[in-house]
Amino acid sequence: MSTPDAGPSRTLLRFAAVGVCNTAIDTGLFLLLHARLGGGEQAVLLANLVSTSAGMLFSFVVNGLVTFGSQRLTLGHAVRFLAITGTTMWLVQPLVITAVEAVVGVLLVAKLAAIAVSLMVNFAGYRWWVWRADAPAPAVTNGVTPPRTAGRA
Repeated sequence: MSTPDAGPSRTLLRFAAVGVCNTAIDTGLFLLLHARLGGGEQAVLLANLVSTSAGMLFSFVVNGLVTFGSQRLTLGHAVRFLAITGTTMWLVQPLVITAVEAVVGVLLVAKLAAIAVSLMVNFAGYRWWVWRADAPAPAVTNGVTPPRTAGRA
C-alpha cells in the first residue's frame, strides 16, 4: 500500500495520525497493566515493555506501508525499526517516566512526556534511516532527474 509522497509535511501528518492511534494503544495498555501489577518501578518497566511492544507492532506496519510508502516490509526494515524504536521505548521512556514522575508526581504526565520525546526521535530515525531507501524517486526539475543515492531495503 504505497502512498504518493507529497512532501515532508504530508509525511509528518500521516506519522502524527498513526502516532495518535499508537499512543492510545500504548498509554491505555500501560495504565491498565500498571494498575494490575500493583504500581512501583517494576510495574513501570513491565507495563511499559508490554504496552510499547503492542504499539510498536502497529506502528511498524502502518508507518511502513502508509506513512513512508514502502512497497513491502523487509527484515532489514524490521531490524532498523526495532533498533530505533526499541531504544526509545525501552531505554529512553522508562528514564523519562521515572524522572518526570519524580518531579511532577503524576504518572500519566510522565508517560505522555516520554511519548513526546520518543515521537521526535522515532520520526527522524524512520524517515532518514529505516525507510530511507523506500522514498519515492526525486522529481524531475528542468528536464534533469537528480541522482538517487543507493539505499538499503
